[in-house]
Amino acid sequence: MTSAEYKCLDGDLKVVDSMKSDFDEHGYIMVRNFLDSKELLQIKKALEDYDSVTGKSYKISDKDGRECRLALWSHPGNDVTGMVARCEKMVNTCEMLLGGDVYHYHTKLMMKNAETGGCHLWHQDYGYWYKNGCLFPDMLTVFIAIDRCNEENGCLEILRASHKCGKIDHLMVAGQTGADIDRVMDIKNSGQCPLEVVEMEPGDALFFHCNLLHTSGPNFSPHRRWAFLTAYNKASNNPVLVHHHPQYTPLYKVPNSAILECTNFTDMTGKDFLDPKNDKTVVSVDRNDNDGSPEEKKKKSSEGT
Repeated sequence: MTSAEYKCLDGDLKVVDSMKSDFDEHGYIMVRNFLDSKELLQIKKALEDYDSVTGKSYKISDKDGRECRLALWSHPGNDVTGMVARCEKMVNTCEMLLGGDVYHYHTKLMMKNAETGGCHLWHQDYGYWYKNGCLFPDMLTVFIAIDRCNEENGCLEILRASHKCGKIDHLMVAGQTGADIDRVMDIKNSGQCPLEVVEMEPGDALFFHCNLLHTSGPNFSPHRRWAFLTAYNKASNNPVLVHHHPQYTPLYKVPNSAILECTNFTDMTGKDFLDPKNDKTVVSVDRNDNDGSPEEKKKKSSEGT
């Protein structure tokens, strides 16, 4: 059970002041039924019936050799997945939580398939984004469950209010970048940042601060765990380094109705999918098989949830 829960009704989300205070206090808010059943079917059609997104994915390995698949893109585009990232209930909520205009930093589809999906180490998203030249932690991620997420199939686990601890040092562990585990255990054992297991139904959304410590376990279950994650950066926090995610780019909102009205499932023009060979912060299994010396590989890291 999470601590700060809201619910989307009839496809719309009422933004209220308590969302901001809960986000500041806990480091997240949970919005149940963020995508209603029709919207969820629409995005599942986009992801499952066509290979426009999944065909751009690559494999990421964990420390035990288990794998996830990841597809990541820099700009929302005009397809159904772009309408989700640009819709008012998504963007307006992020702007209220961060206190100003935001832009799309990236979106990714994270695929933990049944029985084989790998884990992700304890980390903060800002542990990666700090290295990209984002000077302030004025950033967040929206994790939308495409499938049911529970302990059995590797749901998120968070340390509530751990965003108040500031940025933790991040280190390389078996192809992933993880937060200094001694520091994480100190925070976990302090009693001030309780562990919460984030179980979600399809369509639920977790809006969480970029410094919130989180992890996820492997998927030993017979059920896949797919999640759709969009990261936003505050417009005033334009990265000072050119890197594999975009500098400030104006974000054009669309009404919530655009999710269902959109008929574009295949035109990915302008989305700019990530090629892991061009990304200094990702070690994919596909890349790792043939590219680079062991010393070079140790310098790489991967973003995960």
